[in-house]
Amino acid sequence: MLKSLTIENYALIDSLQVEWDEHLNIITGETGAGKSILLGALGLLLGAKNEGQAIKDMGRNCVIEAQFSIDGLGLEQFFEDNDLDYEADITIRRTITPAGKSRAFIGDIPVQLSVLKELSTHLVDIHSQHQNLILAEEQYRIDILDTLATNRPRLERYTTLLSALNTLRAEHRQLKGEMEASRKDEEWLRYTVEELRAAKLKEGEQATTEQTLATLESADRITETLGALRNALDDEQLGALVSLSQSAKELRAIGDKYPAGAALAERIHSVVEELKDISATAANEAERIDADPEKLQKLSDRLNTIYSLEMKHRAESYDDLLRKTAEFERRLSAIDNSDTALREMEERIASAETECRKAATELSEARRSVCNELKHNIEEMLVRLGIEDACFEVEISATEQFTPSGCDSVAYLFTANRTSKPAPIERVASGGELSRVMLAIKAMLAERKMLPTVIFDEIDTGVSGRIADAMGDIISSLARSMQVIDITHLPQVAAKSGAHFVVYKSEGLSNIRRLSKAERVDEIAKMLSGSEITEAARKQARILLA
Repeated sequence: MLKSLTIENYALIDSLQVEWDEHLNIITGETGAGKSILLGALGLLLGAKNEGQAIKDMGRNCVIEAQFSIDGLGLEQFFEDNDLDYEADITIRRTITPAGKSRAFIGDIPVQLSVLKELSTHLVDIHSQHQNLILAEEQYRIDILDTLATNRPRLERYTTLLSALNTLRAEHRQLKGEMEASRKDEEWLRYTVEELRAAKLKEGEQATTEQTLATLESADRITETLGALRNALDDEQLGALVSLSQSAKELRAIGDKYPAGAALAERIHSVVEELKDISATAANEAERIDADPEKLQKLSDRLNTIYSLEMKHRAESYDDLLRKTAEFERRLSAIDNSDTALREMEERIASAETECRKAATELSEARRSVCNELKHNIEEMLVRLGIEDACFEVEISATEQFTPSGCDSVAYLFTANRTSKPAPIERVASGGELSRVMLAIKAMLAERKMLPTVIFDEIDTGVSGRIADAMGDIISSLARSMQVIDITHLPQVAAKSGAHFVVYKSEGLSNIRRLSKAERVDEIAKMLSGSEITEAARKQARILLA
C-alpha cells in the first residue's frame, strides 16, 4: 500500500506531500491543474524513463519519495536476492539532477532502475487515461490470460526452452557459415595441412635445432678451447692436477707436526677429484663435437624449412606456427565431418523444438481454460455498466512460429449488440465501451495479482449518468480489499465514500490537499454545475454523498 508521496521540484510542483487512505482515494481538479503531473512523478519514482522535463528549478535536484507498506506481500525473497534490507515499511526515493543524472534508492541503498521497475510491478498498477488503447496490443491480451491462468511458471519454463532453442539455431547458422567459408578454401586447406604434416613439426624443435647448429658452426673453436682446458689440467709438468697432487702429498707428510696440513690435504684432494671430472668431461665433449659438414647442412636445411613455413603462414613464432597448424587441421577435420556435425546439430534442434512446442501447448491449454471465465466475468460486469447486450469473446489461434509468449495469437472480439457479429474490440468499441471493458479487466486482474494499490487515471472517460454511478460502485467495491487511487471528472464517482483530494493551481504552481466533508460538497457541486456553484448543485452533491 502507498502510504505517502513527497514531490519536490518536479514540473509545476515546487513541494507537496500527500498521506493516502488505505482504501479509496478520489482525486479531482480542473483540467490543467496538475493531476497528470502527479502521476508522472509517481511513474518516475517507479522506474519510468526521465524525458528531461522533470526539473522545475534548474538550481536544485528533483526529489520524489514514497513510503510503502509491503507487509504480507511475500517480497522477502526479492529483497534477499537484491541484497536489500527488508522492512514492513520501505521508502523508495528517486533523485534527478539538473544535468539529467538519475539515482534511485530502496531504503538507503542505491539500486539500478531495472530493480526499481521489478519491485514496482509488485506494488502499483497504474491505468492511465490512454491505456484503453492497449487492448490493441496482442501481448497485453495474452498477458491478461496468463494472469488469470497463473501461467508464470509455465511461461518461465517455455522462455528457458526457447532461449536454449535460439542458442542452438544461432550455433547452427554459425556452423553452416563456417562450413561454407571453409569449403571455399578446401583445396588450399588440404594442400596446407599436407605440407605442414610432411614437415613433422615438433614441440620446441626450432630452439633445439638453432642451438645445435650454433654449436656445430663453432666446432673448431670449441674443440680448441676444450683441448686447452684439458692441457691446463693434465700437463705432466705444468698441469694443475700434478702440482696440486704433489702439494697434497707434502701436506700429509708433515701432518704429525702440523695437524692443519692434513685437513688442507683433504680439501685439495676434493678439488683434484672435481678437476679430474672436468678434464674427463672436456675430453668427452671434444670427441663428441665434430665439424660434420653433412650434419651441419641437414640442420641448416631444417631451419630454413621452419623459417619458410613461419613466413608463409605469417606466424609470429614457432609456437604460433604450431597453433596455426592445429587450427588448419581442425578446419579440415570440420569439413570432413561437416555432414555429421550438421546432422547432429539439426537433431538437437528438432528435439529442442519438440520440447518448446510441448511447453507452448501447455501455455495454450491453460489460456483456453480461462477464456470462458474471462468472457463470463466481463459480460456480467458490462451488464452492470449498462451494456446489457454485450458479447465478449476470446479467440485463440495457433501460430507456427515460436514467439516470446508461445505459439498463440489472441484476439478479443466484442459487440454491444448481440444481433451483430463480434469483431476485434479495438476496431468496433467506442471510447466509453473500451473504458468499461478495461475497468472489468482491471478489476479481475487486480484481484488475481493481489496488488496492494491500483491507480485509475480517468478510466471513466466517455461515460456519464447511471453508468458513471455503476463504475463508481465497482471502483468502490475494489477499494474494500485493496488501495485504489482514482482520478476522475465524474461527480458520481467522486462522491463515493473515501478520501477526497483536489489538485489545484496557486500562483502558477500545482498543489494538492485533502477535502473536509463540507469542502467535498462544494467540490462535487462545482463538478456538477461548473465554476459557479448553485444551491441546486449543492443539494444534488449532498444527495450523491449521502
